[in-house]
Formats: sequence, structure tokens, C-alpha cells
Amino acid sequence: MQPSQLSSGDVIADRRADYAKMLDEGGEAEAAAELMEQALELAPAWAAGWYRLATYREKAGRADTAVEAYRRTLELDPDDIFGAGLKLALLGDAEMPAQPSSHYVERLFDDYADRFETSLVEKLDYSVPQKIAALVASTGRHYQRAVDLGCGTGLLGPQIRAHVTELEGFDLSQNMLAKAAEKRVYDHLAQADLSLPANTSGLFTDGPRHRADLVTAADVLMYLGNLESVFAIVETLAAPGADFVFSVEDAGDGEGFYLAPSLRYAHSEIYVKGLAAAHGLEIRDIVKTTIRKDGGKPVSGILFLTCKTI
Repeated sequence: MQPSQLSSGDVIADRRADYAKMLDEGGEAEAAAELMEQALELAPAWAAGWYRLATYREKAGRADTAVEAYRRTLELDPDDIFGAGLKLALLGDAEMPAQPSSHYVERLFDDYADRFETSLVEKLDYSVPQKIAALVASTGRHYQRAVDLGCGTGLLGPQIRAHVTELEGFDLSQNMLAKAAEKRVYDHLAQADLSLPANTSGLFTDGPRHRADLVTAADVLMYLGNLESVFAIVETLAAPGADFVFSVEDAGDGEGFYLAPSLRYAHSEIYVKGLAAAHGLEIRDIVKTTIRKDGGKPVSGILFLTCKTI
């Protein structure tokens, strides 16, 4: 039995975990936690079970014992596919990580792929692709080759296809890439990790450097935290004169970024401007807007249209 797998490998433990989930969904987090504790007595090396226990304890207002369970999750799952490290940071037990575990982001979107568009577009009023596409159209340019970073299921591709001759898409999640392929909009799709240095990210396996005259990143940078690796990738990927169009969640005043309770990162305008300047990007337009809803509340974002000047 792998400690990170979603089933405990014990029928009785799984059954108790299922009952605990039902209690939690019914608003009985404390009772759910107690039943989950019983399940873990039978399967003490079950990382997914410890993560579930931690979330129930957190909902029940037991932050101290939730921290213990998140720590145990991380011990059993050092790759941190559940994002326990992010939770510990939010609870004040660890420093905010500069970037989340790539294993966590990959699993998150692999699991989310089948319901991604229904959840995001129909339920959360997600509008970033249309707004990014409007910025692309505002340049009046037709691009020879565009690279869509974090393309997901391909929501942006159809919006910008008329403005590009060749369109590449890259994502960390293979399941999301499979959904994007179904749209038959992208000329090339491949897996890439934007948190890695340019030479190991996967973006240059099949294509040359400085090949793109348009690079886009719609609603992906909030899953990265420190954006230095992304801007370095764009600097290597983009030809002189190329446009880089992207979105971030708005961190408001300040000079950096922070981890939100949603487990996404928000970035300040000052932070992004500093990175753009350091990587030879001139800002041509900035749009502040609502990009989605979260918990019924609007999420503020910033869209940037930049141009590589060197």
C-alpha cells in the first residue's frame, strides 16, 4: 500500500472514512474528525486519511490538532500531493513556500480536469480567457507562433486562434492536456513545469528558443507564488518584440505576493512590474477586473499586456 493513495487498503477504515465524509458534508465536522481518527487507528500510514482528518479538525476549530495531522500527512507524503505544506503555512506553523509542490498542482488539476470547465465557467463566472483575448486583439497584430503557458483544458486557445498561425499549449497536468486536445485548436500540446528553470521545464524539448511572438498565461501564475522562473522562461521563449499577456490575482498594496486561503497566490502590481522590467518587458496595458468568484465573492485580478523590448 502506498501511503499517499486515496484508499487506505483497509475495508473497515475506508467505510469509516466514507461515513466521516458524510458527517462533514452534513456540517458535523467534529463528529467527522472523531470517526476519521478511528479509521486511522486501522490505517496509520494513510496520508490521504491524515489530510482528511486535518481538514475536519480545522473546520471544527481545532487548529492545533489540525496542524498535527497536516504534519503527519507531510511526513507520510514528502512529495506533498495534498498541499499540506500550504495548509501549515496558512495556519502559521511554517513559512509561506515560494512555490507549491509541483506534485500537488499536477494532482489537483489531473483530478479537476473532467469538471474543470463546468465548475469554473458555469459556476464561478470565470472570464479570464475572454479578457486576455481582448488584450491580444487590441494589439492589432497577427502572430506567427503563440505559446499558451498553463493552457489547461484549452479555454484560451479558441479565443485567440484567429490571431495566430501556429498555437502551442503547455500544462503540468496530462489530464488537462487531453481535454485541450479534444478541442483540436492547438497545433502542439505537451507537458511542462513552469516552476523549473527554462532548460528543464519541458518547453524547449520540441522547439527552439526565442520562437514565440506571443506568449500567454491565463489564470496560471496564481499557482506558482514566486514568478521568477516563469519570467525567465518567457525571456528565453519570446523573440524580440514578442507580446506576453497574462493574469494574476490582485494582492493589492505591497511589493510581493501572498498565499490566500484558497491555496492560490496573489501578486501585487509592484511585484509584477519589477519582474517585467528585470526581464526586458515593457508594460503596454494594465487592466484591473474581477476574474472569477470564490465562495460567492468576486476575486480581483490584474491583466498585463507586455512587450519584449530586448
